[in-house]
Amino acid sequence: MDGKLHVYRRENSRFWQCATYLNGRNHRRSTKETNIAYAREFARDWYLDRVAEDRLRRRGGLVLQPEPPVRSEPVPKAQPGEKTFREAAAVFEREYEAMTLGERNPSYVAGKGRVLRLHLNPFFGDLPLSQVTAGRIQEYRLHRVTPPPEPVRAWKRPSRQTLHNEMVCLRQVLKTANRKGWIAALPDMSSPYRASGKISHRAWFSPQEYKRLYQATRERARNPKKERWRQECEQFHDYVLFMVNTGLRPDEAQRLQFRDVSVVVDDATGERILEIEVRGKRGVGYCKSMPGAVLPFQRVKKRKGGEASDLVFGLVQRELLNAILDELDLKKDREGNPRTAYSLRHTYICLRLMEGADIYQVAKNCRTSVEMIEKYYASHIANTLDASAINVRKQKPAKRRTGSEEAT
Repeated sequence: MDGKLHVYRRENSRFWQCATYLNGRNHRRSTKETNIAYAREFARDWYLDRVAEDRLRRRGGLVLQPEPPVRSEPVPKAQPGEKTFREAAAVFEREYEAMTLGERNPSYVAGKGRVLRLHLNPFFGDLPLSQVTAGRIQEYRLHRVTPPPEPVRAWKRPSRQTLHNEMVCLRQVLKTANRKGWIAALPDMSSPYRASGKISHRAWFSPQEYKRLYQATRERARNPKKERWRQECEQFHDYVLFMVNTGLRPDEAQRLQFRDVSVVVDDATGERILEIEVRGKRGVGYCKSMPGAVLPFQRVKKRKGGEASDLVFGLVQRELLNAILDELDLKKDREGNPRTAYSLRHTYICLRLMEGADIYQVAKNCRTSVEMIEKYYASHIANTLDASAINVRKQKPAKRRTGSEEAT
């Protein structure tokens, strides 16, 4: 929730707590959950309820009605013995949680239940499975992108990715019903009006913007606004340099421990670099850094003096990043995309491509695919193209002269 919601656990308790700051005071609540994934889900729902109550008080007690499902005709009743969508969704959720135990991130698994509870079940829940047709699915898409009538809570059009995730969950429920023999075939779920997706470039820092950023973080580390913030500012400056010289994802850097990083001399270049064992969304991978990541890492290690199992960075102050970006007027790129900690990874990839690095090696080092880099960073591959191989011109043969022309 953009840093506004916190989930934590006290030393003498096995339950996770959640806390937020609203309307001038702190709000705290025990989630009564020992599993962090369930605790996070509880905390999100609790936080949204607190925000809604706060908005009600500021509006003078206006009661906000839930968004009604938009359908063009009454809901048909199920035939005797026919299953409803809600029943199929319950079976899917139970099977999915059991089959993916230990293989999927718990928060990702919990997200399936949240999509079902908040969006799919309110719309499809009472429908017989035979009535979940291509037309109904298109009605659902229209329902999700159409603003609800007044009075409403703050409404935001779902992104393309959000709607895609909901369609994936819907398809998985229908596949479960198909395996159980409750439906004969899956309906057509393709979007009827969708053209090829827009090629969008992820927010990054150009070399000039990156220079302004690290100069600002360096100045903040040398002269923090408050002396008690000095260590945090120094840590954040090293974090920026480390991320742009390694290309790690923010969650990968958050999990990084000192024992995962080694300072070595690269055989190919003879330079000191970091060899990093990365644990992220794709499991365990490996990364070789740029030489510029060595000194920031050594400063962090000296500053913390931690054990091998201690976190290198842990949670990074998002508020500090946003404050510096706002001061430099760099919070958004030229296309209006907001810059976040993820933009530091994007900057690493873009700078490597601009320097002419092999795209396959960049993809391998960043634990992603060549297709993803070509899709989201295509504008920076121009420097890797060989104009001499592209701008080839075929030599025109010399015009042959006839005998009469030679005689004259």
